[in-house]
Amino acid sequence: MHRVLVIEDDRSVAEYLRQGLTECGYSVDVAIDGLIGRTMALGDDHALVLLDSMLPGIDGLEVLHAIRAKGRQPVLMLTARDRVDDKVRGLKAGADDYLVKPFAFSELQARIEALIRRGQANFHEQTVLRLADLELDLAAHKVLRGGRRIDLSTKEFQLLSLLMRRKGQVLTRTTLAERVWNIHFDSDTNMVEVAVRRLRAKVDDTFPQKLIHTVRGVGYILEDRHSHDRNA
Repeated sequence: MHRVLVIEDDRSVAEYLRQGLTECGYSVDVAIDGLIGRTMALGDDHALVLLDSMLPGIDGLEVLHAIRAKGRQPVLMLTARDRVDDKVRGLKAGADDYLVKPFAFSELQARIEALIRRGQANFHEQTVLRLADLELDLAAHKVLRGGRRIDLSTKEFQLLSLLMRRKGQVLTRTTLAERVWNIHFDSDTNMVEVAVRRLRAKVDDTFPQKLIHTVRGVGYILEDRHSHDRNA
């Protein structure tokens, strides 16, 4: 099930999109202002963002700039503005597509499907992920650290893959539980902590440079802090 983030301040439109996309089989998150939308777009792993251009807090273009600063998450702009220069401004800022309100839901659905397919194709082009001396090959299901093969279980590989794809970003325990185990996280369990501890034992503990870091009270982040220190 693909997750879609709708950033739209008109509650009736947001509910219309949420209901329609849910019926089409998508998992839908909704943000009703730019600040919340930016936080959700940067903090969670969505297959696509539907982004209104005029939002309270910060406008759609500011949200788009923040998304593009982090990666290539597909973004479809939704707007009541139909002027050519408005469309050009959005596309130049990094939007993947542009749809003017009002629109037919069937057209929106077709554009979403096309963007998700394109995003998946772009993702599959990058099959090897690297950070410092850690290398993860998605196609071969292989992990190397310092050139040495590391054997991981299926869940450990999925957990490391998620951390590698989102390197430099703090991932909450809830996000990890949902993405890796497909469950809503129960705060009374230590499932995520145990899994991270086992992963660290294999990819970090026997190496001087640690890559998996705990952000106390929030979650975990994969980053090369030695590189940050050298660049400081």
